[in-house]
Amino acid sequence: MTALGAVFRPQLPPERLRALARLADETGLEELWLWEDCFREGGISTAAAALAWTERVRIGVGLLPVPLRNVAITAMEAATLHRMFPGRAVLAVGHGVQDWMGQVGARAESPLTLLREHLLALRALLAGERVSTRGRYVSLDDVALDWPPDGPVEVLTGATGPRTLRLTGEAADGTVLTAGTPPEGVRRARGLIDEGRQKAGRTDPHRVVVYLLTATGPDATARLRAELTDEGFADVPDLGVAGDADAVAKAVQRLVDAGADTVVLQPTADEPDPEGFVRFVAQDVRPLVP
Repeated sequence: MTALGAVFRPQLPPERLRALARLADETGLEELWLWEDCFREGGISTAAAALAWTERVRIGVGLLPVPLRNVAITAMEAATLHRMFPGRAVLAVGHGVQDWMGQVGARAESPLTLLREHLLALRALLAGERVSTRGRYVSLDDVALDWPPDGPVEVLTGATGPRTLRLTGEAADGTVLTAGTPPEGVRRARGLIDEGRQKAGRTDPHRVVVYLLTATGPDATARLRAELTDEGFADVPDLGVAGDADAVAKAVQRLVDAGADTVVLQPTADEPDPEGFVRFVAQDVRPLVP
């Protein structure tokens, strides 16, 4: 079955998260995703709070920029969430927005090398291994977690470019694609991910999560068009959806047909009713998505 989620956008102040997370839990939404956009809410802190406030909804963080974190800290925080809230935390890592990384003095000369080293070390630490490595960016000397997760956990990676997509297939357990990815882009991404998986000899499952920019209500078309224009995607065909639950469900299905396993509906930055959006996804769209 296709998993369906919604985004709590960091344009909202953090004090709004509690009510919205509880609403997601109560309405049966499967996944609520958070962003660590500079310089708004922190991903781990908001995820921990949302998990503590809820009982069943899965909380995703898409994504944690690896230039900002020592991999040991990423592993410690991820393992803590997975042990306290088994099966409910979904964490993705990635390059981060390079301009933001430059602002804080963390921009890497080779983002791809950094991400590869971080992924390999992170997955090993979360698997309970003792790790010693000395790479270009990641150095660990006899490091192991005292409290690793009780079982296997997936590590997702955000990706857009071909080399990063191949890397996710090779070294991650899943891939997160931005709302700038139309169905044809999902197909291309799946192909590149599979190239990486083949190179690494991987046959385990690989989840593809896709954000879908979504607007509903009387001004939905105008709000969607304005955001796509602001993001430079106005000329990209079949990107985003505006309309009622039936129209949104059909857009979700197009992404699923292209290779998405999970579709996360992303409201526009000016969504006037975030709580209403969560209800719309959980109560109106979910029954129409197989």
